[in-house]
Amino acid sequence: MLPLTKRSKSLVAAALLVALAGCGTTDDTAPPGAGARKEAAPAVPKKTAPAGLPGMPPVLDPKDVYAADRPNKLSPVVKDFPSRVYVPNTNSNTVSVIDPATYRVVETIPVGIQPQHVVPSWDMKTLWVNNNRGHTLTPIDPATGRAGEPVEVHDPYNLYFTPNGRYAVVMASLDRELVFRDPHTMERKKTVPVSCYGVNHADFSADGRYFVVSCEFSGELLKVDTEKMEVVGQQRLPFEGAMPQDVKISPDGKTFYIADMMAHGMWVLDGEKFSTPSLMPTGKGCHGLYISRDSKEMYVPNRGEGSISVFDFAKNKLTKKWWLPDGGSPDMGGVSADGKVLWLSGRYDSEVYAIDTTTGRQIARIPVGGGPHGLAVYPQPGRYSLGHTGVFR
Repeated sequence: MLPLTKRSKSLVAAALLVALAGCGTTDDTAPPGAGARKEAAPAVPKKTAPAGLPGMPPVLDPKDVYAADRPNKLSPVVKDFPSRVYVPNTNSNTVSVIDPATYRVVETIPVGIQPQHVVPSWDMKTLWVNNNRGHTLTPIDPATGRAGEPVEVHDPYNLYFTPNGRYAVVMASLDRELVFRDPHTMERKKTVPVSCYGVNHADFSADGRYFVVSCEFSGELLKVDTEKMEVVGQQRLPFEGAMPQDVKISPDGKTFYIADMMAHGMWVLDGEKFSTPSLMPTGKGCHGLYISRDSKEMYVPNRGEGSISVFDFAKNKLTKKWWLPDGGSPDMGGVSADGKVLWLSGRYDSEVYAIDTTTGRQIARIPVGGGPHGLAVYPQPGRYSLGHTGVFR
């Protein structure tokens, strides 16, 4: 090897420094100043779903919000309650109690003025009778069937509970208010005035962050932020004289259905976008919406013509229509714990209908008091109640 000259030594040393500096570009532990380092490409933020309502029980199945409602899947809280159908008679100021095993009224309970709905509490331990014009709620113990002392609540047309159980939400129809209350004492916590008229029915999004409310007398819909307790959206339905009633979310949580007794069908709404809904005709006086125990179908009573339409979620269409053999006025109700019987009140006929959910055959027609309305079948499967006549998740 030839001896290195002074200049050659300098060149070799410079080359070594460059090489060492280059090595430093991939060493995250190198001290500052050890060499130039390549800048990392900025991370692309991942799209994540908004967090659910704090305190809400976790969703059992993201594909089915009704996964907890399978046949006879009764919570330990309700499993020993006697099976009964509680029917509020709006014109008689009573609740008729039916034994579903015999299809007979076994008791009549006096309550307040103009009872509209019988509503299971969030914890499922109490049934609240909404005495609309009496401005009270009558508690009934479903274990004994006994009524307790009425609680003063102004204009309780309907009653719901936030999915985390933190608040009861009173639909004060004539007061034009949504009133958030303590779910046990019913003490008023926040009053939300609304500009629409006749707030009456609602349902919550799958994650509980918001709920959609129907305004019966002004033909409008509201979107309400559950945690903030604020109206965040409002729209008028595109039908002259619309009168929206019951509200129900689809099993996959993507679509809200709103029954309309004057448009004679149900509105199909994207809850997230809250865009203009489309109308699906069902029958005259479309009123209630009830999900089958397997989450495959929805029963839609048409109060003005004495029929029940059956909607298939997978096919996204109406597949059957059941007619009551002697006519009638089916409106509000619920499905039996085993899923085999649909119970509906006959609003204008002082009677209750029991309908076979497999065949659509009328099993029984039971006389009750005047103006029967939002009956509750109890107990039903589920982990907690969102209110109304029994919306369980």
